[in-house]
Amino acid sequence: MSPDAVRANLERIRAEVGSEVTIVAATKYVELEDMAALAEAGVEVVGENRAQDLERKQAAYEDSFRWHFIGHLQSNKAKLVDGLCELVHSLASESAAKRLTIPALVEVNLSGEDSKSGVAPEELPGLLAAYPNVRGLMTMPPAAANPEESRPYFRRLRALAGAHGLAELSMGTSQDYRVAVEEGATLIRLGSILFRG
Repeated sequence: MSPDAVRANLERIRAEVGSEVTIVAATKYVELEDMAALAEAGVEVVGENRAQDLERKQAAYEDSFRWHFIGHLQSNKAKLVDGLCELVHSLASESAAKRLTIPALVEVNLSGEDSKSGVAPEELPGLLAAYPNVRGLMTMPPAAANPEESRPYFRRLRALAGAHGLAELSMGTSQDYRVAVEEGATLIRLGSILFRG
């Protein structure tokens, strides 16, 4: 992985989305040794999907990055994540909430797909009542060839956040981040588009 290529991609995307949007580099498929290239390229925030990978990478790179957790949060991993990250994007259960102290976003499953994590919209008030440190919401729309197909999901998440007085919206990945930003994303989770060179 070339730091120069990552830096050029990062600068181009930052210019496109503006300084108000936090670019979270999704590092699920980034090897431990390649994390150095991200630091050199000026990546500030990384999002990890698995607690054990987070632990390994954070031990090696510590404060080179601000650490976010973006994968499915299991209750038994919540304490570990709580000690290493500044933000969880994927809170979806009261049992995990009981083990967290850091700010979190609630993952909402707007598509109703069984393969997706997250709470149903009607379950959101209960989780918000159980965990006062929620800053916003996150969603993953169904896989789609056309980014425009994600727009209704992003729009619905923004409306849901507004109805509950929540400011942060983590939505949009490499294929649909432009649409997500148009619909109010404050955090975008980017992988391949950031790393290719």
